[in-house]
Amino acid sequence: ACALGRTPPPPRAAVRCPSAGACFSAHLANVSYVEARGACDQRRGSLAWVSGEPELRLLLELLAEAAVPAPALFWVGLKRNASACTHEEQPLRGFSWEGVGGGTASQEVPAALGRWLQEPLRSCLTARCAGLHLAADPGHGHRWGWKE
Repeated sequence: ACALGRTPPPPRAAVRCPSAGACFSAHLANVSYVEARGACDQRRGSLAWVSGEPELRLLLELLAEAAVPAPALFWVGLKRNASACTHEEQPLRGFSWEGVGGGTASQEVPAALGRWLQEPLRSCLTARCAGLHLAADPGHGHRWGWKE
């Protein structure tokens, strides 16, 4: 899985691989969601998605290493289709991970993954994408949250 950010490219891509599962890589470029998805496809991967806190921590470490300077917005595979509605009571607010069960599968999402910097627009009519926003938090490492 890969995440593309909206800052100038580094000399190399940062990569992290958990002991089991897919590797994560960060590639920095100022591109749209569709362009980011295409760039990941060309690398024989997909936009990153996380199913739990261990994967989230790994992705945050990777992006913190790659994102200089912060703040930065990284496209991940978080999307709400036009036929899906905003659900304020759900951690991902009706968004789902693109490429997991075709993006339509019901997914159990830990509450810890429901950190939004700003609540997404309430809608049932338009497709929306969300990225992972990462900002420096002096003395505490990095702050993160989803951003539509």
